[in-house]
Amino acid sequence: MVREQYTTTTPGTSLERPKNEYVYKIGIYGWRKRCLYLFVLLLLIVLVVNFSLTIWILKVMWFSPTGMGHLRVTKEGLRLEGESEFLFPLYAKEIHSRVDSSLLLQSTHNVTVNARNSNGEVTGRLNVGPKMVEFHGQQFQINSKDGKPLFTVDENEVVIGTDKLRVTGPEGALFEHSVETPLVKAEAFKQLRLESPTRSLSMDAPRGINIKAQAGNIEALSQMDIKLHSSDGVLLLDAETVRLPKLPEGTRGGAGISQGLYEICVCPDGKLYLSVAGVGSTCQEYSRVCQ
Repeated sequence: MVREQYTTTTPGTSLERPKNEYVYKIGIYGWRKRCLYLFVLLLLIVLVVNFSLTIWILKVMWFSPTGMGHLRVTKEGLRLEGESEFLFPLYAKEIHSRVDSSLLLQSTHNVTVNARNSNGEVTGRLNVGPKMVEFHGQQFQINSKDGKPLFTVDENEVVIGTDKLRVTGPEGALFEHSVETPLVKAEAFKQLRLESPTRSLSMDAPRGINIKAQAGNIEALSQMDIKLHSSDGVLLLDAETVRLPKLPEGTRGGAGISQGLYEICVCPDGKLYLSVAGVGSTCQEYSRVCQ
């Protein structure tokens, strides 16, 4: 750029115009100018590439004003359609499926659901594994659709709220401790069996125990003794026929005549035995059975 100097003259005078004494060059020239143009060109290329990548990502990820892909942002929260895979823990207040479909949680190892308090401590945990389902918490409860408790478990007891508990296994139900129930009943045309293979079986009730078979027999088998004891009442055998087929028969020194009739004798210790009937009582003659 050239700087020019001007002088003012009055009319009627003539002055020679001075020559250009100094010339200053302002700007970038040479290799600096080429580097600047190259940098601007590279910057434009980067901007175009970034803009193209942004458009491509928006198109691939299905970004829209309402969400991204199958993920929609609504007033009630996030709505996710189709199958989704979570690589890290998912924290949510409520998870539910659509009205016309079911909710499926699937994992190659296990599915764990944790409940935490305000301090971040785990208060309840449900772990569904390949071999078993575990629950950790103070209480586990299953309710019906009406809100009625069907099954409740805590540290002290297990409560079954249904009207009937049905055990269909071929080996029945095994209880290691006592069982309290108002009724034990078998299915129709099936046998009811109460058994303790290696220990004793005890049935206690403050107002009585009623054992009833409407269309069959009641059988009690024991390797040792069967005792029927009543502390205040009587032992009543009410039937058309009472049979004791395996009572021992008493013997006496002399020969007697037996007409096929016997009488039941009772020893002082309560032992029963049979004696050949006679005109009078023959229990004293066979008293050696009581010895």
